Amino acid sequence: MNTPEAAAGAEPRFTINGVQRDFGPQPSHTTALDWLRTNRLTGAKEGCAEGECGACAILLAQTDRNGGTHWTAVNSCLVPMATLDGQELVTSEGLGTPEKMHPVQAAMAQAGGSQCGFCTPGFVCSMASEFYRKDRAPLPGAVSEAAAVEPSHRECGANGFDLHALSGNLCRCTGYRPIRDAAYSLGPALEEDLARRRNYPAPDYRQTRLTRSDGQFVRATTIEQACALLAETPAAVIVAGSTDWGVDVNLRARRAPLVLAIDRIPELDAIELRADEVDIGAAVPLSEIEKMLDGTVPLLAQLIPQFASRLIRNRATLGGNLGTGSPIGDSAPALLALGANIVLVSTGGERVLPLADYFTGYRKTLKEPGELIKSVRIPLPLSNLSAFHKIAKRRFDDISSVAIAFSLQIDTQLITRARIGLGGVAATPLRAHATEKFLTGKPWTQDTVTRAAALLGAEGTPMSDHRASSHYRSMMLSNSLLKLYTEHATIKEASA
Repeated sequence: MNTPEAAAGAEPRFTINGVQRDFGPQPSHTTALDWLRTNRLTGAKEGCAEGECGACAILLAQTDRNGGTHWTAVNSCLVPMATLDGQELVTSEGLGTPEKMHPVQAAMAQAGGSQCGFCTPGFVCSMASEFYRKDRAPLPGAVSEAAAVEPSHRECGANGFDLHALSGNLCRCTGYRPIRDAAYSLGPALEEDLARRRNYPAPDYRQTRLTRSDGQFVRATTIEQACALLAETPAAVIVAGSTDWGVDVNLRARRAPLVLAIDRIPELDAIELRADEVDIGAAVPLSEIEKMLDGTVPLLAQLIPQFASRLIRNRATLGGNLGTGSPIGDSAPALLALGANIVLVSTGGERVLPLADYFTGYRKTLKEPGELIKSVRIPLPLSNLSAFHKIAKRRFDDISSVAIAFSLQIDTQLITRARIGLGGVAATPLRAHATEKFLTGKPWTQDTVTRAAALLGAEGTPMSDHRASSHYRSMMLSNSLLKLYTEHATIKEASA
């Protein structure tokens, strides 16, 4: 429960490596990384200042929605320190010492997983997060829990270690094989302090109000509080995961008179499965959406693993991704294909808009000053064929050149409904209306798809830039539909 002192807006304080620390005199925009390094916790490093390298990774205690805690790796370079008010953090220094190394640190040393050491603390924190995952267990048929063997499951070790837990961490000099070997050699988490800590809930987030000469940081704990503050200061910057705003703070020296954190408002941090729709709160981290839905919305299950890195997904939200209005945000094409609606809320109440109407121009939307995104609603039932194709220069952790999402209902090999969402081919995310209209009512055949692919290649107004040429983007649109048909030429009908 929040204490009276916290409700009154006491100075932020934290538990770091088991020790209580106060925020101190730093500016309100101070990131967790800068705060840690200023306070002599220098294990976390700044490599890129935009969440792409993982050198700054730390562990954050977060409630696992079953009453316990999971140790979550996050990019400290993007997180405002004030947003961690009342929370428990563990840095690489808190995991172990040279005299008594943590099992992850010992495994890295034994496997030769570190050379210059710059990235190592971040790798260790991300590896520790996966090490402490409660449902991590040896795969069936594994020779032993600690065997460093070729994975019996794609990109997963015999010990159950998911290698994608390290997808946001980069190493310039060691090479990834020794790091992988260290990860695959880890046994179960033994009964020690950080393992036992998982059995108890993480601390409540406090209602925070921090005022400094560079501006204010405020955490609202109710929608009413947030809307009232937005009504007073419509230019306030709204943050949940801060994976976008954190980049602006670091690389563009952006500041704001008011930064409003909405990450722990209950209505915004929940998912509801209803008979006719799935309602996803705007502040639910993508990693949590993936866990909680557990494949309920297959298109999102395809999208989320391709969205940036695990470190980013542990903080990033649908509300933040849509709130920027970016034409290359990965979530918009998928949500457009799902026919999603967006719920906006203000002091004047709620309004619901089709997401297809929400984007009005380059980084412009129908969201008015004083409004915030409350949730995204996906109507049910879902179509029986869906796919998300992301074309980028890197397989993971990259910005899309083109993103295409398909949601087709095919009954007895006849296309009865078609929705296609596109990103990266116009000033806004958009629906491929001409292609959708052509497909609807047509048989699901090679001839139909070939003709529709030509239409899809002409959708939008793709431009040429450093990621891809206009011609390439058009070709990828056409090819994506052909690829979809090749992979799903025969659609199995849903059983009655």
